[in-house]
Amino acid sequence: MHIVPILLAAIAPGLSLLAYFYLKDRYETEPIHLVVRMFLFGVLLVYPTMVLQNAFIQEFGNGTIMTSFFLSGGIEEFLKWLLLYHLIFRHEAFDEPYDGIVYAVAVSLGFATLENIIYAFLHASSFSALMLRALLPVSGHALFGVMMGYYMGKAKFVPHKQNRYLWISLLLPIAWHGAFDYILLIFTNSWIWIMIPLMTFLWLRSIWRVDRANAHSPLRVVTVDEKIKMG
Repeated sequence: MHIVPILLAAIAPGLSLLAYFYLKDRYETEPIHLVVRMFLFGVLLVYPTMVLQNAFIQEFGNGTIMTSFFLSGGIEEFLKWLLLYHLIFRHEAFDEPYDGIVYAVAVSLGFATLENIIYAFLHASSFSALMLRALLPVSGHALFGVMMGYYMGKAKFVPHKQNRYLWISLLLPIAWHGAFDYILLIFTNSWIWIMIPLMTFLWLRSIWRVDRANAHSPLRVVTVDEKIKMG
């Protein structure tokens, strides 16, 4: 096995997607050191997640619904959400709605990147297999992060609906993550025909959320005013 090419192929999708969403911030990009820190925290989440998953498997088993919506979707998204809520939600750098997407995607892709590396070395994956994972689980984690960050941003900047949006920021990614895994587990031979339209929908919806979050940036008003003054 050629270690370096496999390692690069496992890391590249996560970093590429993180750069994509980072650069989508139209008005004020986040401090790069903080984004990197959240990415690394996402990496560190993999170990406690595996410990919890194994403990629950021993206690309750791993049926299809249990695996999809609790062991995978539930535990993984809850730990990401918990990290974001305690480290980022009240951070001074979180000063516009889109910032929630950046930090949630950073945590999600840190998690997905280490998962991808582990998968690569455990299964001696080929380059093509890792590219398939880039199109599915890695990008899936990014899109679940967009959902989480979008509604966490709404919770931060629409305070009278804060609790409602915080719950949505947790439950919506769990539901979609669970559905994603459920399709892969149930439709073992025909999953591709369901996954392609599903991923297309999630990408289109995520791009819509990116645009909406940018459109509600408080910095957007300043930019417009400056343009008027310059005119």
